[in-house]
Amino acid sequence: MIIRKLRLQKGWSQEQLAELCDLSVRTIQRLEKGDSAGVETYKSLASVFEVNFQELRQQQEWSMDKQLNISNDEYRVIEQVKEIKGFYGHLASFVIVITALTLLNASMDVDYWWVLWVIMGWGVGLATHAMEVFDLVPWLGPDWERREIEKRLGRKL
Repeated sequence: MIIRKLRLQKGWSQEQLAELCDLSVRTIQRLEKGDSAGVETYKSLASVFEVNFQELRQQQEWSMDKQLNISNDEYRVIEQVKEIKGFYGHLASFVIVITALTLLNASMDVDYWWVLWVIMGWGVGLATHAMEVFDLVPWLGPDWERREIEKRLGRKL
């Protein structure tokens, strides 16, 4: 998580960081999820972030288990923003594909608008995704999650 935090502090995308470090975007993604890497990868990242190589490596390896240097609030917000970003990607896909399918439907057969079935089906999925990401279903919010976890653990968190 420390690499994601450093990248976000610099305002870089994963692609920009990968290019600066001469690494693949997939490597950056794996590191941000908490995977370990080789010495050369850490040296490249440390150089780009202008931090000590050993400290970066230690913090990354420690953060795999303990999320050091990232508070619970920071971690929660980072995860929230990732979920919101995922929703916006889903929404963009919906708009692009539905536009293309509507144009295709209009060019083929205007007597039967089959694209409406696609819009309704995908729209339900999109609405469900929005409700989950933006906590629009209060009875399934964080309090409910906590209660369910405590119920299954048989103790308070």
